[in-house]
Amino acid sequence: MSRWLLAMHSSSETLGLALCDAEDPSQRYRTLCRSMGRQLTNDLIPAVEELLPLSEWPSICRLAVSTGPGGFTGTRLTVVMARTLAQQLGCPLHGESSFALMAQRLAANLPLSQVWEPFSIVQELPRRGRVAGRYRLLSGALPVEELERPRLLRDDEQPSPSLTMNLDVESDVHRLLDRCLYWEQESTPGPWEPVLPIYPTSPVGPI
Repeated sequence: MSRWLLAMHSSSETLGLALCDAEDPSQRYRTLCRSMGRQLTNDLIPAVEELLPLSEWPSICRLAVSTGPGGFTGTRLTVVMARTLAQQLGCPLHGESSFALMAQRLAANLPLSQVWEPFSIVQELPRRGRVAGRYRLLSGALPVEELERPRLLRDDEQPSPSLTMNLDVESDVHRLLDRCLYWEQESTPGPWEPVLPIYPTSPVGPI
């Protein structure tokens, strides 16, 4: 019987899902990457069912979800669904910020002398300021350490070195699934309660 690992990413207009069998990850690998926009509200569950039939959901043994920052509704929907599944199935859940997932990919733009030094990822928000997180590349099995989760910067803050946020949902959800597989192989605890969406500019509190 398969034991499924599921990764979910919807911090933008695009939904990314990645799935593999914990016992045979290289051979039983499935992905779905689709522009959803506002349709995500109605189409999230059918999209997951398209990747993994409802009858096999009880075989999900571990989940990972992108926690943002990103669109308010999209991020909230996948986090709520992942939390609900983890609670009902009694399986571990892990949350990773969308910036942490892109950090290794964006670090290729740093000068070679700075690759192993801390750096920031910055997102400009029209009329709402700038959001930034702080990261460092590692040489171990987990390639990135999040030193500071994404937050709204003060006007006088100028993090350096910094890279501009650049989403690639298909690539980033694959990275999220890779981390989910690592956590499964290490039997890492994954309580669902601390996994919450990141809303740096929103007055709405946690779910």
